[in-house]
Amino acid sequence: MSKTKKIIYWVATLWLSLGMSVTGALQIMRHEEEVKMMSRLGYLPYFLVIIGVWKLLGVIAVLMPRLPLLKEWAYAGFFFAMSGAIVSHLAVGDGAKELFGPSLLLVLTIVSWYCRPAGRKFVSLNHH
Repeated sequence: MSKTKKIIYWVATLWLSLGMSVTGALQIMRHEEEVKMMSRLGYLPYFLVIIGVWKLLGVIAVLMPRLPLLKEWAYAGFFFAMSGAIVSHLAVGDGAKELFGPSLLLVLTIVSWYCRPAGRKFVSLNHH
């Protein structure tokens, strides 16, 4: 792995982890702005806690050494959560301001996943 790719991986992964941790914690705490946003998007408040817990567990999985299959699931969860957030914002007519956060986290998810070192990749034993 090149030094540049390794730096890109760690920068993207640390920013992704920070973003997911902060938003996850705010969601678990049912922060007033998060509750208002979820309500505007048509989701019930309890959904905040579910998403928040999944985000924090995903951060732990992505940052931990080893367990590459768990990392794949975490990246998939981040991808689905952020693409779902983007679609939800678009569905209610939100603009660039509301789309920025989930779009940035989606890009960071893809960059981190793509640039991850070999030891953090899942390799199927059954691939041909």
